[in-house]
Amino acid sequence: MFSISDEARKKLEQLISEEGKVMEQSYVRVGVTSGGCSGLSYNLKLDEQMLEDDKLFEDKGVRIVVDKKSFFYLVGTTLEYSGGLNGKGFSFNNPNAQRTCGCGESFAV
Repeated sequence: MFSISDEARKKLEQLISEEGKVMEQSYVRVGVTSGGCSGLSYNLKLDEQMLEDDKLFEDKGVRIVVDKKSFFYLVGTTLEYSGGLNGKGFSFNNPNAQRTCGCGESFAV
């Protein structure tokens, strides 16, 4: 399972709209790659297609796709968003992360 906060949903809806697309025809692709100061880094992007090995989740009307390799690292994760003067933008609340870096963009399991 992968979920998103209400704030993240609002921001994703805004970003999708700014690209001239609609939520019902778009995917939010979340993944993990090697790198970063803790060993693994998060990837987040908008996509218009789902690949054969992707896992599909839907939360609050947002379709989230996670590749098979990344799924293991992201089970139970919530995508959050914090804006404003002290906001960090998108962040991942990942219960699988045993260690994270100071900026929150990489983690280790």
